[in-house]
Amino acid sequence: MSMKSWERKVLQVPGAAHRVADIEDELRLAAGLTALREQAGLTQREVADRIGVSQPRVAAIERSRNVTIDVLEKYIDAVGGQLEVTVRKGNRRIPLLTADAARVAPRA
Repeated sequence: MSMKSWERKVLQVPGAAHRVADIEDELRLAAGLTALREQAGLTQREVADRIGVSQPRVAAIERSRNVTIDVLEKYIDAVGGQLEVTVRKGNRRIPLLTADAARVAPRA
């Protein structure tokens, strides 16, 4: 069986295509966070110290798609970035969280 025919067979299983897309999203986020940290020249321990968590927690953040906006914002800030969240709806882009608004908004 070729790889292509195996892939078609696997994707015929109900829900498989959605699960594959979810896994791809998780990998993209993990690779993106890790790349940002490495580009900043930081170790997981250094990021952990900056955001007040343990190194294993940073490792978990980097491999998990289930991260809160607050934690993600702290992580991005620690590596020298600013988090912005935008929704795409058709051709429209709707900013939900901008770097400027995030800095001004009080934290509970």
